[in-house]
Amino acid sequence: MNTKSMDLVWINTENLKETVKFYSEVVGLKLVECNEEFGWAELEGPAGGARLGIAQKHPVSKCPTEEGMKNAVMTFTVASLSKAIAEMSAKGAKMVGEIQEVPGHVKLQMAQDAHGNHFQLVEVLQHSCAHC
Repeated sequence: MNTKSMDLVWINTENLKETVKFYSEVVGLKLVECNEEFGWAELEGPAGGARLGIAQKHPVSKCPTEEGMKNAVMTFTVASLSKAIAEMSAKGAKMVGEIQEVPGHVKLQMAQDAHGNHFQLVEVLQHSCAHC
């Protein structure tokens, strides 16, 4: 499998607004994207670099990551999600839950390594750079 990049690490939160405020005011990151409908925000350092994603926990979410996860989740951007899933599954990675899609933006698949650490595979569906 060819990973294109690792551009995002994300965390879960009970309160999206409070967590965005903390990472903005205390850590000094700048807000580059916020979508309350999807319960999602992205922040980055003033000089750019990898982004921190913040996911609002939702009681009816299909996302399998909310229960028992306390650590950040690494995301790996791939050219083809279906190809990456097939290749990684054949090599022993465990896929967790169903493929999720944010229409017009990304397809996502949660996975686990041999020790139960979660990571996520991401296929970008369209170029959605906030700086372009």
